[in-house]
Amino acid sequence: MPQQLTSLDYIVFLIYFFVVAGYGYWIYQRKKSTEASSTDFFLAEGSLTWWAIGASLIASNISAEQFIGMSGDGFRMGLGISTYEWMAAATLVVVATFFMPIYLKNKIFTMPQFLRQRYNETVSTTMAIFWLLLYIIVNLTSILYMGALAINTISGINFWFCMIALAVFAVIITLGGMKVIGFTDVIQVFFLILGGLATTYLALNLVSDKFNTTGVINGLTSMMQQADDHFHMVFKKDNPNYLDLPGLTIMIGGMWIVNLNYWGCNQYITQRALGADLPTARNGILFAAFLKLMMPIIVVLPGIAAYVLYQNGEFHQEMTVDGAVRADRAYPVLLNLLPTGLKGLSFAALTAAIVASLAGKANSISTIFTLDIYKKYINKEADEKTLVSTGRLVVVVAMVIAIAISDFLGIEKGGFKFIQEYTGFFSPGIFATFLLGFFWKRTTSAAALFAIVGGFILSIIFKFLPGWMDLSFLSPMGFAVVNPESGLYEIPFLDRMGFVFLICVLGMIILSLADSKSKNNPKGLEIDPKMFRVSGSFAIGAATVVLILIVLYSRYW
Repeated sequence: MPQQLTSLDYIVFLIYFFVVAGYGYWIYQRKKSTEASSTDFFLAEGSLTWWAIGASLIASNISAEQFIGMSGDGFRMGLGISTYEWMAAATLVVVATFFMPIYLKNKIFTMPQFLRQRYNETVSTTMAIFWLLLYIIVNLTSILYMGALAINTISGINFWFCMIALAVFAVIITLGGMKVIGFTDVIQVFFLILGGLATTYLALNLVSDKFNTTGVINGLTSMMQQADDHFHMVFKKDNPNYLDLPGLTIMIGGMWIVNLNYWGCNQYITQRALGADLPTARNGILFAAFLKLMMPIIVVLPGIAAYVLYQNGEFHQEMTVDGAVRADRAYPVLLNLLPTGLKGLSFAALTAAIVASLAGKANSISTIFTLDIYKKYINKEADEKTLVSTGRLVVVVAMVIAIAISDFLGIEKGGFKFIQEYTGFFSPGIFATFLLGFFWKRTTSAAALFAIVGGFILSIIFKFLPGWMDLSFLSPMGFAVVNPESGLYEIPFLDRMGFVFLICVLGMIILSLADSKSKNNPKGLEIDPKMFRVSGSFAIGAATVVLILIVLYSRYW
């Protein structure tokens, strides 16, 4: 595989770098004259417009695990992996409608702060520690590792140099605070979408050329004809990828837990909207939902195109490592075929996605540690300047830790799956805690602690259950299938999350009802149905998103 960027490619990339860095510095200088404020640094309170919020949500979400991991899953299993993107669009509508009013009415800055107000310090601190470990060990580390691996594959630049350079670039942006991150993310999304579409355009044209036709539409038609099995959203039990996407679970089961927890109960994501008023936050989230609908075009279709070309004699050498096909190489292989200049643009798009995601994650780590650990337990009298300085130091320390441990986690086996698997250990309990905390006043602190800690323990038990007992009795009900690698009956990952979530909810209800004081719980939230009313324009936009999803799932069922 050629590993060389030309001078023109580097010029295009440097233009991207200086545009982003220069714009970020300009924003930073504009607000530098004002006194350092922790809410401005961590939330950009009142500064982000709806389009900046929406762009920042997508820029922070889309990273190497999508470009490399999800494109690889497109190669391996097809359009079905798009459910993570398309169901996220529906989830964002739910979050904007029902979650954001609760957060903003209660002036929530961080997720641990919500847990402290709704439950108690023990629940809040426990969750803050869980989040810090998850964000650093799983998210930040995997993004750095996969990003460096992708850039190394495309450019041939030393892997460790790539990792350190990505970390430094992200730190530069992050040190300016959420306002700088939010507005530079608009440029990042521009490069991300433009470069991503360029790669998709190339991929579809390669397919059309392979089958003696012309144009991207003919390329897409040829893909659907040559790989019909790669254009189905709902897998049957005999599908070899059923363990990853178990049938209707993607629409009515665990996929909702994955997305509602990620988009609605995740500091890393909700932080973008917590500094805005409700109409602005809602419009920004709705904008992100529309952007989510187009993400499979950028990250999944290239993977399917690479599969079709591979099946017809192309890329065999490039896609094979030590005699095994490596699906995660699909996107870098296509990127290396781009013409000079356009390759630099797509290289910039990939870097933009990685850096934006790193910056957002680092800022969230900094926010949680500074406001929920440092200010609460280490320096209760810290002034605004000290909090901001501490937040900046935490950003640097988190990056150093992520680089140091990145080589020991086995991320190279599949970054997207790595993130989903280990985040899924926490998601069911966290989402149960938030959901009942929002809408059931009787939910107690003991119940929340049970869900958070017990949900984590239950997730581990379900993970290793196939090695302890025969689960074939669950097969007729569709809850267990044979893993080709282990030969054991296993419960699909998303179904495991659903079971753990239901157990957590049931346990929380029992514990709360058993506490006689829960009838008059002073920490229960006052929910006014008027909070959830939406504007006419938002309702039209939300209905459009839902209609598009109905059409997509009906067409590619």
